[in-house]
Amino acid sequence: MSANGSIWAVHLHPFCWAIVLLLGLLYGLAVARPSFRATRAERVRFSAGLLVLLVAGSYPLADVAVHWSLTALVLQRMVLTLAVPPLLLTGTPRTLLAALTRPAPVDTAVRICSRPPVAVVVVTFVFVATLSTAAVEAQASSLLVRGFLDVALVLAGVVLWAPVLNRLPGGPRLSPLGRAAYLLVQSIVPSFLAVVWILARHPLYPAFDHGPTVAGLAPLTDQQLAGFVAKFGTIAVLWTVAYVFVRQTDPKSARDVDTDPLTWADVQRHLERVERRERRSHAWLPGSAVPPDGERPEEPGPVP
Repeated sequence: MSANGSIWAVHLHPFCWAIVLLLGLLYGLAVARPSFRATRAERVRFSAGLLVLLVAGSYPLADVAVHWSLTALVLQRMVLTLAVPPLLLTGTPRTLLAALTRPAPVDTAVRICSRPPVAVVVVTFVFVATLSTAAVEAQASSLLVRGFLDVALVLAGVVLWAPVLNRLPGGPRLSPLGRAAYLLVQSIVPSFLAVVWILARHPLYPAFDHGPTVAGLAPLTDQQLAGFVAKFGTIAVLWTVAYVFVRQTDPKSARDVDTDPLTWADVQRHLERVERRERRSHAWLPGSAVPPDGERPEEPGPVP
């Protein structure tokens, strides 16, 4: 879509539709297997996540976010990070998530990125990078860049929600107060760009500096509105979830209620990690060799 065309001109988004249909098809095939059976609630949540993803990636939100309004772009990014990931994560059976994250490289990424300090850094980096002037200019002129940034935002949303949803096996198990504190930090640190937009005296994005935008707003007004939406919209969502976790704390005993007991998938994942560490340490021993099947050699018996 060009900035010189009509702001409400309808455009098709076959790439987004194809991604949503492919995800739905793969999900349906997976949960049809007895080992990955999904509950009705999980199916509803995953379907809702796909529907929200379709709304964020197609007309009219995606069209307006490309050239016309920074506020629309911020709304689209908030949907991709705050709404789509938790719906898809909670809609995927734990057994399926365990299978998808079992490969060593994926499990390593999950183990590292699900740590709260790392998650804050990753989310902040992705948010700032995707809203830099260069990134906004690139996504306005390239469908490939736009798709890459959208995928990066969804993955950043997974990183954001992973420490609090306890869906990924082997992840950190924060107390309700710990989850609430983590969400408070995530609501403040990554959205510092919003303050810059609010206080700026001139438009910072040439892609949106071409006259009136949605509802006749000037580019600077639209930019300031985007700052308020980004800041207070994020706070409203994450603080609401944090409040739910705070309510799970027993005020009399000052102890947190264990709402997510340890599962067998967590235990199995920790055992797999220990086994991988043992294999790596054994491989570093002089003259040692790891059998092809990954099993450790038998210890020699006592010398008679």
